[in-house]
Amino acid sequence: MSGGAAPVRLEAAALTGFLAEVFRTAGCSAAEGMRVAENLVGANLSGHDSHGVIRTPRYLGWLKSGNLVADREVSVISDTGALMILDGQFGFGQTVGPQAVARGIERAKDLGVAVVALRHAGHLGRIGAFAEVAAAENQVSVHFVNVAGSVLVAPFGGTERRMSTAPVAIGVPGAGGAPVILDFATSLVAEGKVLVASKGGKPLPDGSLIGPDGRPSADPAMLYGPADPAVQPNSRNGAGALVAMGGHKGSGLALMCELLAGALTGSGATGPGYDKIYNGMLSIYMSRDRFGAEDDYARELRRYIDYVKSAKPVEDGGEVLVPGEPEARMRDARLSGGIPLAPDAWDAIAGAGRDLGVAPPDPLS
Repeated sequence: MSGGAAPVRLEAAALTGFLAEVFRTAGCSAAEGMRVAENLVGANLSGHDSHGVIRTPRYLGWLKSGNLVADREVSVISDTGALMILDGQFGFGQTVGPQAVARGIERAKDLGVAVVALRHAGHLGRIGAFAEVAAAENQVSVHFVNVAGSVLVAPFGGTERRMSTAPVAIGVPGAGGAPVILDFATSLVAEGKVLVASKGGKPLPDGSLIGPDGRPSADPAMLYGPADPAVQPNSRNGAGALVAMGGHKGSGLALMCELLAGALTGSGATGPGYDKIYNGMLSIYMSRDRFGAEDDYARELRRYIDYVKSAKPVEDGGEVLVPGEPEARMRDARLSGGIPLAPDAWDAIAGAGRDLGVAPPDPLS
């Protein structure tokens, strides 16, 4: 959190119940409302506040406008065995995403490998959650995602927006231990982190954004325009752009995500002219047990992770962490100590609930 007002802390179960009722009242079934709530709260518990409950007002606006449709089922466009093409029909990503993941896991268990193309899905949330589900089923998974209609990121060498934040997630089973889960946006920061910062949360790193004059910036107004507490931030109001992580490497990876998750799936690469904002995702699933003995894999996995973690830390008392460890530790901390939210963010979420006649829970602090 920023150096401003102290964060409001919410108990995870109470926050989940509140949001489930909010989405049910807004038009979702009780089951879908709970799925969406658990996914959003789960992102906060993992430390990924950018994909958490702060998205509630935006989701509700999308549902009201028809950008999202409640209680959809994926439709099968094509199924040729190891390759499936599915259409999410603009349903909540927390509904159609898990449906696509379940089909991919089931098919990979049968054939050893499966490729699933998902088009026209509502915001899928934290993609690492899908890799975690697959890893729990002893599946290696790789996920490429784009966001059609969301043009936020400047390509390397440019100042104008041309790409979405285009996340990537990779999951490797833990062989009896915690899985290794890599999950990142190909922009230097996810758009949701700009949203969090705009509501008084954690400030952005220097150079997260670029202005039309080519100068680096960390001001959320560069993406959203001048702040107005009465209006939800809209990225179409800003004059600047997010920058890709890692210069030309991140920019190139974002381009490939647009081509794989957008063009190849049939969902569409991002750009102007879209009347909806939605995700495309290309996922690859591989059954770990088809690669050899579990004991051999477990031994080499543990040996290499231990070797990586044995590197001397930069700071005295520090520690080298592998992907997935920060999230696991944050879950433990926030389950016991509550989920911190910037006051402005909580006011917007609680207000959205009150507008629907749903009373928000009392904060822990």
